[in-house]
Amino acid sequence: MAHIEWTDELSVGIEAIDKQHQRIIEYVNKLYDNLHDRRAMAEVLADAVEYTESHFGFEETMMEEAGYPYLRAHKRIHDLFVRRVAKYKERFLAGEDIGEELHDTLVRWLITHIKSEDANYSASLIARFGREEAKITKKKKSWFARLFGG
Repeated sequence: MAHIEWTDELSVGIEAIDKQHQRIIEYVNKLYDNLHDRRAMAEVLADAVEYTESHFGFEETMMEEAGYPYLRAHKRIHDLFVRRVAKYKERFLAGEDIGEELHDTLVRWLITHIKSEDANYSASLIARFGREEAKITKKKKSWFARLFGG
């Protein structure tokens, strides 16, 4: 598998989340571009893990505020993925060449996760917050305010 291309099929209909998904895709594509450069790959891997964990927190907070009934199940999926990537990172740090395997796993998981799991919460979040990011961020003590110390 080569680069992932963003398509409307990957959109969950919430601008803030779509932008975060696009950023994660950029990391996955950058990983692919650096498969044979361990130093660059280490940097991309660290940045991608940090950003993805932040994104998961963002999604989970929004789902909680929207009263999404399957939040716990969705969070478990996120947690399992984080542990799976942590194992890849351990293997990488032990000197193993995991680049292609990791890239293929990330591509498959990300596309499947967005199209199925994330698509499932989309209607609940849109009903609660609206599609426009401005509508989402205006709520007092919202996920946005809590996330950024407001």
